[in-house]
Amino acid sequence: MVANKERAIKRKASIAGAKVGEISSKQEPQEESNEDSNESDYESDKENLLGSIENDGEDSSDSEREYASDDDDDEVLSFESLDSDQEDDDDDGLEENDGPTLEGIENGDDEEEDDAEADSADDVNSDSSPEEDEGDLEDSSNDELEEKEEAVKEKPKEKPAKAKPDRKKKEYHNESDDEPLPDDLKLGRIEDVIGTEEKKTRGLAVFPPLPKKKGKVKDEYAAGDTSDEEDIRNTVGNIPMHWYDEYKHIGYDWDAKRIIKAKKGDAIDDFLQRMEDPNFWRTVTDPQTGQKVVLSDADIGLIKRIMSGRNPDAEYDDYAPFIEWFTSELEKMPIRNIPDSKRSFLPSKAEKHKIGKYVHALKMGWMKTMKEKRRLEAIRRGPKFYMLWTTDHGKEDIRRIHDHVVAPKRPLPGHAESYNPPPEYLFDEKELEEWKKLGNEPWKRKRQFVPQKFNSLREVPAYPRFVKERFLRCLDLYLCPRSRRSRVAIGPEYLIPKLPSPRDLQPFPTLQNLVYKGHENMIRCISVEPKGEYIVTGSDDMTVKIWEISTARCIRTIPTGDIVRSVAWCPNSKISLVAAASGKRVLLINPKVGDYMLVKKTDDLLAEAPRSDTVDNERIQTAIQWGEVTEEEKKLGVRIVITHFREVRQVTWHGRGDYFATVMPDAAYRSVMIHQLSKRRSQLPFSKSKGLVQCVLFHPVKPCLFVATQRHVRVYDLVKQMMLKKLYPGCKWISSMAIHPKGDNLLIGTYEKRLMWFDLDLSTKPYQQLRIHNSAIRSVAYHPRYPLFASAGDDRSVIVSHGMVYSDLLQNPLIVPLRRLKNHGIVNDFSVFDVVFHPTQPWVFSSGADNTVRLYT
Repeated sequence: MVANKERAIKRKASIAGAKVGEISSKQEPQEESNEDSNESDYESDKENLLGSIENDGEDSSDSEREYASDDDDDEVLSFESLDSDQEDDDDDGLEENDGPTLEGIENGDDEEEDDAEADSADDVNSDSSPEEDEGDLEDSSNDELEEKEEAVKEKPKEKPAKAKPDRKKKEYHNESDDEPLPDDLKLGRIEDVIGTEEKKTRGLAVFPPLPKKKGKVKDEYAAGDTSDEEDIRNTVGNIPMHWYDEYKHIGYDWDAKRIIKAKKGDAIDDFLQRMEDPNFWRTVTDPQTGQKVVLSDADIGLIKRIMSGRNPDAEYDDYAPFIEWFTSELEKMPIRNIPDSKRSFLPSKAEKHKIGKYVHALKMGWMKTMKEKRRLEAIRRGPKFYMLWTTDHGKEDIRRIHDHVVAPKRPLPGHAESYNPPPEYLFDEKELEEWKKLGNEPWKRKRQFVPQKFNSLREVPAYPRFVKERFLRCLDLYLCPRSRRSRVAIGPEYLIPKLPSPRDLQPFPTLQNLVYKGHENMIRCISVEPKGEYIVTGSDDMTVKIWEISTARCIRTIPTGDIVRSVAWCPNSKISLVAAASGKRVLLINPKVGDYMLVKKTDDLLAEAPRSDTVDNERIQTAIQWGEVTEEEKKLGVRIVITHFREVRQVTWHGRGDYFATVMPDAAYRSVMIHQLSKRRSQLPFSKSKGLVQCVLFHPVKPCLFVATQRHVRVYDLVKQMMLKKLYPGCKWISSMAIHPKGDNLLIGTYEKRLMWFDLDLSTKPYQQLRIHNSAIRSVAYHPRYPLFASAGDDRSVIVSHGMVYSDLLQNPLIVPLRRLKNHGIVNDFSVFDVVFHPTQPWVFSSGADNTVRLYT
């Protein structure tokens, strides 16, 4: 058997050498057609020889063992290993022809090989027969092999050409080129060439096993591992992890050991980790192991791209140029020209079977046609009859409808629609003309028909609007949506806000205590000393009187020569000074009451005018003049006289007592003037008229000025010289104004009987409006210390109310009317002109048209 194998190997080597000679001879130019025929005969003989070798190998190697390679494309068989001395002998015999044999095979031209293969295939198909004798083939092949061997040995060696890369050949070139190839690998190459040639002629090649490569082993997953569970530690699989909530472990590893759950920290640990760990924001918990996993930058980028709706692959170009795969290149032949299969145009046997079943079912009556089904359904239902009148069952069905709203009924006809209405319902000529004039606007008519009178019912003609009215009624029922409005039953006690009892809000004035009499005409204004010992009043009898509060005694009377419309005691307790507005003059009076040293200090302060280098504006000089007083006025206590060019209606002091403002409503843009007592200077704050100014007030804390016109109140910043805000009372005429001691709330009285409370931090519109007076409101006032405010009007009443302002800005002020004090009389439709609180006690003073001042305690 070994001898047979050796003989077969030698035969194959000689055939390979002969093929090299054929390839080299093909490159030379062909001389004659006779030579071509000889070559084709030679090729056919060669193929017959290879077929005989194959048949011989199959018969003689029944007991040999074959091995299949891992490659699915090439099926390779290998011999058993030969004896060492036999392999050495074979290698020595093959080394001489090894180089030219391999290189010549690799350098062959592809086209010529294809032609040779086609010719050999034709020869084999035509000449070879599987019924030939194995003995004849063996004798003829032996002679042929001997001749080919001698031809190969005598042929000189040629320089190998560069071969084209082949995937199958790369498997044998893994080692370095410098190292010599093993003998069995060389033999395998020769057999590979022979086997490849034999495959073309339907032969079978047998390969020896390749030697094992030492060193680095090829990775079995190098081609790409698609499994996503190779690196998973927990082997429970894709199951809900809450199944392990009751256990201490969370699954099992590859060694079937339990994976203990990771300890979970409390809120403090989470907070510390959030503060200390810079990667906390990118740390997530693995649901299968419970461990913390820090996401990489690539993972964060992937998540962001998915959340933003972009392509997860960052390298993917969304705007790459579109490639017309099927239309960019014009193909000469169709891409898919597969002929239709036979079964595509033959009737389906399964459909034929189904159709046969349906036909049989129709014949037997088991299956009905659509027409027959409709006929049977009509018989089953039978005729349907409807009730003319609804029954109780119909009402029950309607009640089952969810949220059913009954259609509203038409109004019942009245007397005007009678065929014999009373005479008062009939139109006269004037009413009939007016009814006809509203033909273009029928919705303004009181009735949509003209009442008519007939003697009997049979004389009543057909109603011409019957069809139209029924049509409109149907439209209302069909198109108009219906809704059920649920009326909330609210009692009157819920509409009234819950206010505390007045008994819980004491102290506040409740009774009249003293009446100050002495003026001969109505008293328009009143002011209280800062210490609360004296009051000053101004009247239409052209006098200013100083009163002692505790005894109601008039201490001093100062004539002014004109009606006194406003008086104001200086709030600075270090000086004793009263400002009175009488006609066009403002008198600064020393009342000479109280401490003697204080009176003397006031006289010394106002004795000499300070020198100033500044010159007043011409507009100011023409509007006012600071003048000296006469000896008679000086004896009465008048120290300074400021003459204005218009009548002064109001005078008010700043909180520090150095500035005071005057109001002249008829003076246009010069209606408000600010005076400084220490420098005896005047200022004109406005250059344009913003309306008819009624009164002004200084803010008790901030450098702001409140200017009230007829319909608005403007707040100005005296430092920045700009308007801060504009209040909108929504009234027609403002009469008076008062500012809260904290400066955050404003009280406004109007001639429209309304009292309005403004929260300056809340809105520019009134927080609350009180309609507690029956006539015009003349004056309003805040108490400096207690949460009280009062208002006085021409309805003879002074109303004292509770007004608590909380330090918490989120809580709204609490306003509660407390007591109505009604003691003044009415003279010429005037009653109470002014109201003012005592600076330290919960007392209130009021002056009225009945020539009296009243104290309520």
